[in-house]
Amino acid sequence: MKVAIIGAGNMGGAVARGLAMGNRVAVSDIMVANPGRGKLEALKAEFPDMGVTSDNCLAVRDADVIILAVKPWKLCEVIEEIKGGLDYGRQVVASMAGGIGLGQLRASLDRGDGIFPAVYYLIPNTAIAVMSGMTFMASAGASPEWDACMLDMFRELGDAMLVEERQMDAGMALASCGIAYVMRYIRAATEGGVELGLNARDAQRTVMQTMKGAVDLLAAGGLHPEMEVDRVTTPGGLTIRGLNAMEEAGFTSSVIKGLRASVKK
Repeated sequence: MKVAIIGAGNMGGAVARGLAMGNRVAVSDIMVANPGRGKLEALKAEFPDMGVTSDNCLAVRDADVIILAVKPWKLCEVIEEIKGGLDYGRQVVASMAGGIGLGQLRASLDRGDGIFPAVYYLIPNTAIAVMSGMTFMASAGASPEWDACMLDMFRELGDAMLVEERQMDAGMALASCGIAYVMRYIRAATEGGVELGLNARDAQRTVMQTMKGAVDLLAAGGLHPEMEVDRVTTPGGLTIRGLNAMEEAGFTSSVIKGLRASVKK
């Protein structure tokens, strides 16, 4: 399978790097297009077999999957540039432009003949660059075989979930915006560790390993997080005091408010 990625910014570059490190797509079957040469040269230095170009039409010519990793305000312009040369019966178009749904994507691809390609709306996060991302996707006009293919491709880059389009905003808040929220927790906990006497490097290392351990416990046991909390809280103990202090400061409500604020009204 050949994949073209238009846009080599944070998300486009992350997807290109993740795919190149995986096994489902050969590095030589990845083509990345970007107007500036700097980001393309960086990708080429990491993966010499990867194709790079500044010509969007050239990039998509032989692709099976076309991933549009451009800003929302650039999406229509890019589609207008490439759609005349696309084979709608063979090629799949996937957009990572946040807030632009399947209906708007299909409307942009309309060539006036009533024929449309299978389209995907993708919301990944930047951890896809290290094959540990979380990608939400919704599709329109796609066969079950294409849905399975896209899920397999992005699950190799971490995990992926095919959902109804109405659930994509929640996916964006939890996964795409959410990775920034997790980073902010790591920073806050690291600063707390420094205040308690650890140096910054040791504090961050401890927080990261503790987070990894918490995730691994939930993945292995399939339990609700509160069941794991109950295992480490004893009557009158230090852990429950810490948890109650965080809740008094609004921990849970702050997280929920942040997620709500991430969703466009």
